[in-house]
Amino acid sequence: MQIKKLVSLPSRTGRHLQRYNQGFRQVVGCIPYRIRETNKSSFGTLIEDLEVLLITSQKSPRMMFPKGGWELDENIELAASRETLEEAGVVGLLGEKLGEWIFKSKSQEKFHEGSMFPLLVTEELDVWPEKNVRRRIWMTVNEAREACSQLWMKEALEAFVGQFTPRPRLEEEQLAASCRLALCRAEELRLSIGSQTADEDVDLYLIS
Repeated sequence: MQIKKLVSLPSRTGRHLQRYNQGFRQVVGCIPYRIRETNKSSFGTLIEDLEVLLITSQKSPRMMFPKGGWELDENIELAASRETLEEAGVVGLLGEKLGEWIFKSKSQEKFHEGSMFPLLVTEELDVWPEKNVRRRIWMTVNEAREACSQLWMKEALEAFVGQFTPRPRLEEEQLAASCRLALCRAEELRLSIGSQTADEDVDLYLIS
């Protein structure tokens, strides 16, 4: 099934197809992300180059990543992509599952089992099923750490950013530069001493 075909359909509702695992309702979702092109680094993709997409709850301004129920007529990857399209209006390339978390629903006081995937966004849709009931906002990783209202999603975010390279600290860069400079000076001193020793050897030979 092409996931974009779902954009013209209303969001799924009801629980008659809902999956459960040992009594836990199974939900799946994505951390939609993009990589800013402004920063080029020899270290690869840095955490500072990432932006992630959060959405508001339908009933409050609380921020979260898109997620919803995994149903019996779909595999987990399709469910994650479908929920992300329905709630956030983006499609993209799905990565490997980040993990599973048991969490308590704030609205229902029940425990759920959540799975999260990274989704590299390739297209943002202008129209999607829940456009009128949610807002979507791109954030840096640090902004998302502060804004995300659900602890288990914050843990999923950390699992996601762990796949990327942190920016080297300024102190470490300065130390590396100092070490390189010290090595250069030591090499110059060694060469200088070697040259002076050679000159003294020649003088001694001539005197003798």
